[in-house]
Amino acid sequence: MTVRINGLPTAARARRLVSLPRRAGALGVLAAAAALAALGACASVPKRPPTGTANADQFLFQRGTEALKDRKWITSREYFREIVDNYPQSPYRADAKLGLGDSYLGEGTSESNVLAINEFREFLNFYPTNPRADYAQYKLGLAHFNEMRGPQRDQTETKAAMTEFETFLARYPKSDLAGDVRTKLREAKDRLDDSDYQVGLFYYRAKWYPGAIDRFKAVLTRDPEYTSRDAVYYYLAESLVKVNRSAEALPYLERLVSEFAQSQYLENAKRRIEELKSGHDAHTH
Repeated sequence: MTVRINGLPTAARARRLVSLPRRAGALGVLAAAAALAALGACASVPKRPPTGTANADQFLFQRGTEALKDRKWITSREYFREIVDNYPQSPYRADAKLGLGDSYLGEGTSESNVLAINEFREFLNFYPTNPRADYAQYKLGLAHFNEMRGPQRDQTETKAAMTEFETFLARYPKSDLAGDVRTKLREAKDRLDDSDYQVGLFYYRAKWYPGAIDRFKAVLTRDPEYTSRDAVYYYLAESLVKVNRSAEALPYLERLVSEFAQSQYLENAKRRIEELKSGHDAHTH
């Protein structure tokens, strides 16, 4: 059975709402999250413990956790929502809030990632000193990470993921999650660097060498540890050669050779170094 809200199926309405954050920024995220949460509430029936159940909040939390482990996202969410909304003094309320975020994150859609971001951010606002605050910060970054686009597309989510992961490392450097955060931060940085590198490569191929030089240098200045910096070294050096700045090109080629034991640019870089040092006409290469 398809649930309809104001004449539209819930899924279609969700797709319309999720486009808001990309146009309206942080306020759009919160607005869309609130609207989508309302849709979810309308489409499900609250899970309540049987009448007379002792420790009802514990009952709900255990059922929600079991459903979450079984990847029954909606069912787990209903149990966790019942705790968050109706048991304000429960010792399980904070963990139930995290469970809500995990249930949205588990679905893996753009719509659910928006809602996960809202849940984890609210957790950090409500429980900043909670022992699991590092987990919430990690998952907040991961929700943005999951929304990163390809290098040739908008990088707003990539930058947001980097911000949240950097916040994590500043606040929780000794967390058990720090290693995974560093790995994902490196991936996010590489995605942003890939975006700028491809712009520089476009300029190089279009023979607008000043533009290529500026873009390649910007990548190296912002992120000296860029995983694919061998390509940046090579094309930056080639661009400098093309505008008669060979003396500036040589150090980049030497860095490529010294920092990379394996690279598709290695042999060409070595040949170019020999040419520059021998004074041959590099423009013929």
